[in-house]
Amino acid sequence: MNIIIVGCGRVGSQLAMLFSESKNNVVVIDNNPKSFNSLGRSFEGQTIVGVGFDEEILLEAGVEECDVLAAVTDRDNSNLMIAEVARKLFGVPHVLARLYNPDRETTYMQLGLDYVCGTTLVAEEMYSKIMVGHGSHVDTFGEYEVLRFSLDLTSVGRESIKVADLERDHEIAIVAFERKDRSQSSIPTKDSILYEEDIVLACVRKDLLEYFSSFMYS
Repeated sequence: MNIIIVGCGRVGSQLAMLFSESKNNVVVIDNNPKSFNSLGRSFEGQTIVGVGFDEEILLEAGVEECDVLAAVTDRDNSNLMIAEVARKLFGVPHVLARLYNPDRETTYMQLGLDYVCGTTLVAEEMYSKIMVGHGSHVDTFGEYEVLRFSLDLTSVGRESIKVADLERDHEIAIVAFERKDRSQSSIPTKDSILYEEDIVLACVRKDLLEYFSSFMYS
């Protein structure tokens, strides 16, 4: 692949090295020539001093043949401008921007920009590491929790419940289930029946966890 990386800080330099080591064509742009010192000796790509949203600099970097451009400077506004120029002016197939301020995620999503928010990723990773081994937590995806638990139906006074009813009434998604005696496991349909103490894999919105906890044996 032909890859342009704008910004040669810690993230940019490591990203450049990863792509270089995997034998891709890499060009790194930064307005500070000293920043290229962070690139390893084995780096086989090209470096260009300049501003990443400058059209002439991007043309020099080969943006017209570029497959991927990553804007990873230390400024959200710069990354946004770089991404928009690469995407809209040059039609780069895949543009990725680094985002520092999670409050701007909605803006990036509305613009249809592919982005990585370090603040959000670090927070979610730490939350996930803390939660692993606690309760029913399996993983975290943005605003959702993936849970594995034994189904408790005592709160509704029933021994069974249809998947459609559980999902609709409690705003969750049942991903898979296994009978309590391990005799059957399946990806459910809306008409599948779940029984007391069945093992359930479900996706639940974080703000509904406390409400839904009554269905989970601790």
